[in-house]
Amino acid sequence: MTTRKTERILNLTICLLVSGRYLPKAKIREAVEGYHNLSDAAFERTFERDKDELRSLGVPIEVGSFDRLFDDELGYRILPSEFELPPIDLDPDEASVVGVAARVWQHAGMAESTRSALAKLRAAGVEPDPSALGALEPSVQATEPAFEPLWHAVLHRIRVSFVYRDGARRTLEPWGLTSSKGHWYVIGRDVGRNATRMFKLARIIDLPKNVSRAGAYEVPDNLDMRSLARALNPSEPTASATLAIRAGKAPALRRRAEPTEWGGSVPNGFEVYEVGYGDLHAFAEDIARHAADVLVLEPAELRAEVIADLSAVVAAGTPVSTPRNRSASLHDSARTPG
Repeated sequence: MTTRKTERILNLTICLLVSGRYLPKAKIREAVEGYHNLSDAAFERTFERDKDELRSLGVPIEVGSFDRLFDDELGYRILPSEFELPPIDLDPDEASVVGVAARVWQHAGMAESTRSALAKLRAAGVEPDPSALGALEPSVQATEPAFEPLWHAVLHRIRVSFVYRDGARRTLEPWGLTSSKGHWYVIGRDVGRNATRMFKLARIIDLPKNVSRAGAYEVPDNLDMRSLARALNPSEPTASATLAIRAGKAPALRRRAEPTEWGGSVPNGFEVYEVGYGDLHAFAEDIARHAADVLVLEPAELRAEVIADLSAVVAAGTPVSTPRNRSASLHDSARTPG
């Protein structure tokens, strides 16, 4: 089902659900956005197809007289009592997925369509009952500016480019959006790294921009969004890193760390700590945002990941004298023991 058709059928459902009485075709045509620019014949065909589509989805559309004094003009309505679902028992994973769907429903674009339909019904002399929309359970609105362009990119498989919190510009093939603990994340293939990455929308600095045509990539057939969503939860440490942290800097890292001994050399003013971590890529990004205040002494793979993050900042056009460039140089020059 295309996005335009989905919005039209959704608006039709809202219109018939909140009217409280039978609506004739003329008023439905005025209230539903997707019918405005259609000819009379095209409206009749489209309206009949939309009714059939809703009924095939199990939505009960009633037909009756909208005027008690006259039986010659039929109208349509959806009774909330017939539309609402009975109580459903969901396991925690299923409830999480439904919660994400509810959040997407309440996104600003859908909310605007709802307000428009209600306003047109009032203008046509029909006082709607917004409480009937409780059957649709719109509960949480996504407020991050990056949400709408990323949602559009996910729907149409468009590559996007944005600057992340570490200062690096990323090009992403977004596969989906998910929510955890009140925050939104986008998951997809980082083109520059040729690897699966997950980005927190609140940490995207600018508005994502389209950098390809629609249908530019394929979403993996075996994509398991539930597993990726569970990966949003902080993982238990499975490895440890030895870091050199500048005195008085990076307090969040220090709180997770334990002072340790190091047999190699570190720059003056730095103290050595051992820190546990779970996800190497996420931990590398966390370290990179501290620029020249945190150095990775070991393991080598974490060190290489941080250098790659810092180098990406340089490639994005960061001036040569910035702390991030000095951090990359310090990482390259720090000596390992022996």
